[in-house]
Amino acid sequence: MRKLLFPIIIILATIAIVARLFYLQIIDDSYLKKSDNNALKIVYEYPERGYIYDRTGKLLVANQPSYDIMVIPREIKNLDTLSLCKILDISVAEFNNKIEKAKVYSPRLPSVFLSQLTKREFAVFQEKIRHFKGFYIQKRNLRDYQVDFAGNVFGYIRQVNDNDIKRNPYYISGDLIGIQGVEQAYEEILRGQKGVKYIQKDKHNREIGPFKEGIYDSISEKGKDITITIDGALQEYGEKLMVNKRGGIVAIEPKTGEILALVASPNYDPKLLVGRDRSKNYQQLAELPGDPFFDRVLIGEYSPGSPFKILTGLIGLQEEVIDTNTHFSCSHGFYYSRGAFMKCHDAGSWNLHPAIAKSCNTYFAQTYKRIIDKYSNPKLGMDAWYNHLKSFGLGQFLGYDLPIGRKGQIPNSEYYDKWYPNGGWKGTTTISNAIGQGEITVTPIQLANVMCAVANQGYYYTPHIIKSIEKDHIDKNFVQKKTTTIDKQHFIPVIEGLAEVYRTGTASRLQIPDIAVCGKTGTVENFIKIDGQKKQLKDHSVFLAFAPKDDPKIVVAVFIENGGWGASYAGPITSLMIEKYLKGTITRTDLEKRMFETSLHSEYILKDQVDAEKKAKAKLQAQLKAKQKKING
Repeated sequence: MRKLLFPIIIILATIAIVARLFYLQIIDDSYLKKSDNNALKIVYEYPERGYIYDRTGKLLVANQPSYDIMVIPREIKNLDTLSLCKILDISVAEFNNKIEKAKVYSPRLPSVFLSQLTKREFAVFQEKIRHFKGFYIQKRNLRDYQVDFAGNVFGYIRQVNDNDIKRNPYYISGDLIGIQGVEQAYEEILRGQKGVKYIQKDKHNREIGPFKEGIYDSISEKGKDITITIDGALQEYGEKLMVNKRGGIVAIEPKTGEILALVASPNYDPKLLVGRDRSKNYQQLAELPGDPFFDRVLIGEYSPGSPFKILTGLIGLQEEVIDTNTHFSCSHGFYYSRGAFMKCHDAGSWNLHPAIAKSCNTYFAQTYKRIIDKYSNPKLGMDAWYNHLKSFGLGQFLGYDLPIGRKGQIPNSEYYDKWYPNGGWKGTTTISNAIGQGEITVTPIQLANVMCAVANQGYYYTPHIIKSIEKDHIDKNFVQKKTTTIDKQHFIPVIEGLAEVYRTGTASRLQIPDIAVCGKTGTVENFIKIDGQKKQLKDHSVFLAFAPKDDPKIVVAVFIENGGWGASYAGPITSLMIEKYLKGTITRTDLEKRMFETSLHSEYILKDQVDAEKKAKAKLQAQLKAKQKKING
């Protein structure tokens, strides 16, 4: 038996090796298809990206052909460098730099040498390509924007970087990917599926035909077309109204949560981020004052100001600390504690209805104080208040289908315990919350969502920008009703007060013929820090509205930085957006003319100077840090 043991081991080992070789060579061809296999050439076919339409069926984004020159460094032979550089209009230094980058990526794999050739460059190079071994042309598709607006809605397309490739193995060097906006949010749907062909090569590196007769080849699948909820005409109109102003407009259909317009200002022409000049244009746009890539409607966090009084009133009714007949006296403000006076622009004795119409600080501050003081300690009152606000989508991500956003801030008892570790805080300590100042911050889209809940008398749908997907369904989350903690009956008197704002209140000069609008003006204090000192700038202008009153079809939230009173800029723009959507034409041409002709650039000079100084300091610090790192080695 001992004599047989060694031969048996040899035989078993041989069988195992042969079986493994048989499996690898006959059954499993995956190793042959590896992208760095010298015996194979892999050729990708890139699909056409899905088209984007607006809610009316208007084509917004299509495609145009593009050509990249690819290079495989180890296949370069007998290259006439000067001739190639002349054809492509690049310097020898640029050529060497691009080849070095390609070698770092992989000597054997293709990478982009020069992207997005013009038709002329493509034609000239194609004619001479046989002279440049190791180079070939890869056809792709670039975006063809049919409109010059909605850059913040669409986002843009760029080549993948190393991080993109590491995160997702679908992508390889030279692939394109959607960044920001709809392009990023629906990247996997829009991009389609790459096709691939495996071509076998002989020992002399010559192509000899399809690998395994093409059984592993696949054809590309076009990306799916999508229809977004944006109304193209309304979006374009909103961007025109916002020229020379900073801020944003959010318009939503309250019965569905569909976003009708999402205007961030300043904005940019999406065509600028297509083609060979994309990187240069991007850098120039990023350096503009106001930063067009900062989407103020999604990530701008501001104090909400007086529109927040709507919520204070609703919570007061729900908590039964006020009713519709509760009156508070106002003498251009009130003393809420010894030596502490909250100013108000009006005087009188008001119940809820006129308090909303006149935007009385005293009424809502008194209501807030009663909410917090209702409970045995202010912590319980603050958390009850917080939970009501949370049910409106405040203090959290809304869950919409765009890739950026901010939570804003709604303080609770834990927040104030950190600020006052020894206790002692109460309703009067936090009284500014009552009128949307204090520690509260929101994004414009959150404010619009709040108004949707008011228009619907207690519920809302998560705001979303996708309306339909070709041969697919949208996320079911967008068709599920979200309910607030406020009972339906409490919205009715508040809505009447909002209607009075347009009839006789702070927006009486903004009425639209034949449309009953419910709205709320807001004026938000605005500060900036200069060398550690707090300096007040012109107030922000805010306005929320929905219309028609009895059958709401549109909610609009407008936020204008440094715009002053709510009725000065945000209010007129809100009225115009509502009339444009509901009527299709404008009768308030007086408001339109003023909005088109007004510029607020002079209001932004100081802030721009401060921002520029901050950027310069940050850039210098980064350079010094990089220099120190290089010295340290």
